[in-house]
Amino acid sequence: MEIEVLKSKIHKVTVTNCDLNYIGSITIDEYLIEAANMIPGEKVQVVNINNGERLETYIIKGRKGTGEITLNGPAARKVQKGDKIIIISYARMNLNEAKTFDPTLIFPNNDNLLS
Repeated sequence: MEIEVLKSKIHKVTVTNCDLNYIGSITIDEYLIEAANMIPGEKVQVVNINNGERLETYIIKGRKGTGEITLNGPAARKVQKGDKIIIISYARMNLNEAKTFDPTLIFPNNDNLLS
């Protein structure tokens, strides 16, 4: 049996931009992607702390060190610039592996940068 468990989380970052006319996805500062053990193209769940919205999309690599968090395409309708969000990825693994797995959790500062 396999179950889905938390793999990585970028906790409480601020949306820096919304681009409705882009083809879709979430653009994340490359440093945050690496620190969270995520990769471009990975499916993520985005949880908006301000309004309770939840959505799924995929990661696009943003410029290093900028703190960029941009919701693109239809996802841009679910957030506003300045909203606080949580970005979560999950992994499938067998039950025994899941019992000992340690997810990667990062907590950037108010500028979406790692201290």
